[in-house]
Amino acid sequence: LGLMSGTSMDGVDASIINSDGNRDYSIKLNKYFEYGDELRQKLINIRSKIFMVDHLKAYSNEIKDLEREITLFHANSVNEILDTSKIEVDLLGFHGHTIFHDSKKKITKQLGDGKLLSQLTKKMVVYDFRQNDLKNGGQGAPLAPIFHNAMANKFLKKELNESCSVNILNIGGISNITQTVKWDELSIPYQTIKACDIAPGNCLIDEWVRKNSKNKYDNDGELASIGKTDDLILNQALENFNIDSYYEESLDTNDFDISFAKGLSLENGASTLTDFTATQITKALVYFRGSSENTIWLVCGGGRKNKYLMKSITSQVAEVFKKMIILPVEKFGIDGDFVESQAFGYLAIRSILNLPISFPTTTKCKEPTTGGILVKNF
Repeated sequence: LGLMSGTSMDGVDASIINSDGNRDYSIKLNKYFEYGDELRQKLINIRSKIFMVDHLKAYSNEIKDLEREITLFHANSVNEILDTSKIEVDLLGFHGHTIFHDSKKKITKQLGDGKLLSQLTKKMVVYDFRQNDLKNGGQGAPLAPIFHNAMANKFLKKELNESCSVNILNIGGISNITQTVKWDELSIPYQTIKACDIAPGNCLIDEWVRKNSKNKYDNDGELASIGKTDDLILNQALENFNIDSYYEESLDTNDFDISFAKGLSLENGASTLTDFTATQITKALVYFRGSSENTIWLVCGGGRKNKYLMKSITSQVAEVFKKMIILPVEKFGIDGDFVESQAFGYLAIRSILNLPISFPTTTKCKEPTTGGILVKNF
């Protein structure tokens, strides 16, 4: 059972999958558990306080209390699933909630007590997935690419057998991409699969909406669609922030800020920030389109629901590269809301089988590296 609490800070996605840890997997159940307003606000508050390593120590008591609360929420969610679904679950893949990530300093912090979760659910737990990668010279992210590759092979056999490059674009808080390959070509040392963080995703838009309204996010991109982008501010922001150099680095939401939109109305700020995000994503899609004549990008993550963002991306891409197809993963029968939670169930299985979950061409680790900490505390 994979558990994912993402940068939107709205709740926990949970997925039960069955897999051999390689190319074969099947989905048994997907379920979403929404945080209450109080818990969600605590997550927003702690994220707003932690910008450097020293802050982890300065707010250690608050972090400890919130970690327990987050773990209890996950435990209650797991136990509800186990009680109602009657599906036999062997282990839990527990991502936790990221409150700090600095790939340069090799430090990351995900809220989540694996030992407590194991005790409360009476299940084996794999958690703290990023530490082994960091110790092996990696950046700790992105971790989903090996699952993206399994997903592409499962649902896109026809396209993968043709001269077509199939890539995954995940628009979460941060946007990342995976260039997939046919599973038969995914040989050790896994030098063919490629992935990286590429741009902001929902983080700027969500923060703007939260700080300037009572809403949690721009639903369907409605605010941006009725606003007017300030081209002067947008172009200045694009000049000041050249993201190309960041393709080699793992990104965190703290790498970006909304200050350049200060003074704009709610709608105009949403439109300007969304176009900024779309432009950065578009630059990466063109850059990483691969050597194939045709490229398909499958989009997952919450950002695919932002109609204004997706329209901006597709229209910008069409101006520079005519043979690039951008589609939501739902077009191939995949539920884009649960790709990440399914991924961490899959990564937990790979971890207990001692199979690598990160690779030199995905996180820049020195060699293929297996997963997190396995705990059985019952």
